[in-house]
Amino acid sequence: MTDNRQPPTDHRPPTTDNRPPNTGNLARSAADLEVYKRAYRLAMEVFAASKTWPREEQFSLTDQIRRSSRAVCANLRESWAKRRYPNHFVSKLTDADAENAETQTWLDFARDCGYISDDTHARLLGESKRVGRMLGTMLKQPDGFLVDDGRR
Repeated sequence: MTDNRQPPTDHRPPTTDNRPPNTGNLARSAADLEVYKRAYRLAMEVFAASKTWPREEQFSLTDQIRRSSRAVCANLRESWAKRRYPNHFVSKLTDADAENAETQTWLDFARDCGYISDDTHARLLGESKRVGRMLGTMLKQPDGFLVDDGRR
């Protein structure tokens, strides 16, 4: 059986803001948002780094940092699903921002316990701060992400 699917014709890199290419201000899903992509990559980098941590940290630092870094993405998806309800949307974005801040705390502990290098800490923390700034922009200007279907 042959695969007749055509490759995408738009080979431009993703935008650096929160809009995917060719959709104006409307992303098709939370996964299209640049903030989601960055948060997801960060969570995967945290996972990779934490694979080598001591076993005694498995149910404490390792689980906590993995959970909080992944929760940023989960809360972004939940907020996306609640775009019809401004207060709910902002509430879930606030949760994503809080999880991101928690991840920063665990990164500090990982560095101070000697589980990650200063360079790795600086790189991961820098990316987390970028995610935080993007979330902050969304929180300050949520209207561009809301859906008005006439029910509000």
